[in-house]
Amino acid sequence: MSWLIRAAVAGALLHITPTVILEKRPEAATRLAPGADAFFAREVHLSDPDAHKLHEAVDWSPEDGLLTFYTGKRGANVVSAFLFVRVDTPHGPIEVAVGFDPAGAVRGVEITKATVETKPWVLEALRAGLTDAYRGLKPGHTPEGASRVRDKVGQLPAYIAGEIDKGVARALAAYGAFYR
Repeated sequence: MSWLIRAAVAGALLHITPTVILEKRPEAATRLAPGADAFFAREVHLSDPDAHKLHEAVDWSPEDGLLTFYTGKRGANVVSAFLFVRVDTPHGPIEVAVGFDPAGAVRGVEITKATVETKPWVLEALRAGLTDAYRGLKPGHTPEGASRVRDKVGQLPAYIAGEIDKGVARALAAYGAFYR
């Protein structure tokens, strides 16, 4: 009988709901690389020391030690580089897409995935202007979107905004250390 109680407690604690698409990746790519007519993917396989460096910087290592950077080009000119970062929360994963302009500053941030449970919180934080706070950040800067919307949203959207800050911080660290 104790296994049944433990299973019920585990089920209650791990209440992750299904993932939903808030924005399809191609739509996010179009927004993050406006005017691009071609897109390219470049995979960076991190060595153990490089993965450790990233983990030390932002408490994160990409799945399987693989970073995928996408580049949007118009003709021969780079319009934008961007990547998709997953943030695991107690309420399920969130996918954050972060785009960089040719000068290396954040051009934009899109939230592409959330869970059924977190979707309303994400949407409330977005309506409060969360992603505006990230524009212009460069590697080495600390995202503070959550603090900018905290007084405009409820407690759970503010919490989720902090998780999105983590995704942006991870993208900034990855871009700064491994893109060029």
